[in-house]
Amino acid sequence: MLSTLLVRSPVGPLQLYAEDGKLVWLRLPDRRGPVGADTAVTVRDDVLVRAADQLAEYFAGARRVFELPLAPPGTAFQSQVWRALLKIPFGDTRSYGQLARTIRRPSASRAVGAANGSNPIAIIVPCHRVIGTSGSLTGYGGGLEMKRWLLAHEAGLRGAG
Repeated sequence: MLSTLLVRSPVGPLQLYAEDGKLVWLRLPDRRGPVGADTAVTVRDDVLVRAADQLAEYFAGARRVFELPLAPPGTAFQSQVWRALLKIPFGDTRSYGQLARTIRRPSASRAVGAANGSNPIAIIVPCHRVIGTSGSLTGYGGGLEMKRWLLAHEAGLRGAG
């Protein structure tokens, strides 16, 4: 059964979804939710509460790494890219090409970009840390303003503690 919890954040309301004790989706404002979202039940699910608490800590500057059981729905290739995203350190960025090389698929920059754009657990799986080769901000599911905000938030905290 899909369960859900709505949390407030500095970037707008975030809808969390869990199934079988794992976080499967984080819906950004004005974005779609997972298949079955319309039948999700609002409950006080442990993983959702932990995710909400950890997001609050992240936005308060007290958390740099999320510690949650994740099960984003996707292909094997997408999952490989998303695992690589989790290894990008807080406050750092990588280009799509660098990410492609990280997963040993150096010619797959476009496919990496598509997988990055399909990440269903944004912020927690930090797809906002991927930028263009020139350092330019490229697309983000929550919009470029949100991406800019997330990167500035992390950059501002990077040297602290």
